[in-house]
Amino acid sequence: MAKYERFEDLPVWQEAARLYNAVLDLLEEPNVPLTPGFRNQLDRASLSVSNNIAEGFERSTTNELLSFIAIARGSSGEVRSMIAVVKNRPKLRLYAAPLQKIRALAESCARQLTGWARAVDRLPFDGRRHLPERERHPREAAQKARDFRLSFLKNLKPAHPLYHSAEARAARGEAVD
Repeated sequence: MAKYERFEDLPVWQEAARLYNAVLDLLEEPNVPLTPGFRNQLDRASLSVSNNIAEGFERSTTNELLSFIAIARGSSGEVRSMIAVVKNRPKLRLYAAPLQKIRALAESCARQLTGWARAVDRLPFDGRRHLPERERHPREAAQKARDFRLSFLKNLKPAHPLYHSAEARAARGEAVD
């Protein structure tokens, strides 16, 4: 999983920012026939996506991160629902393209958030998201050793005594008996 230092660098946060700006573009159009309550809720739900991504990113534990990812995904679903509710209103035909853009951005956010949650679920540790240095270094060293061994086994010459071993054949992607 790629490591990001700032939430603003996360592709999903950037997509959520595009979503909010698309909503603002629509809401700033003069005479868009939407009720004040609908406008307010669409504004709040769309901003909630990026804000919850940011808040989750800044939290310390995987459980907190996953909670905020889920909230952000729920907010993207709320935006999609709101667009689905009004998309066929005759008075909104002129705004079909911006409404579709908002829906597509909200769907993209939901897909990315689902993928991020799955990646977080596959992390090899629970609790704190950032391993303490005393734990991280041994893990990194062990991974480097595994990578080196795999590379070594893949590149053995046929005359090498280990070339036909099951481990070397597996490293080269060959069938192992």
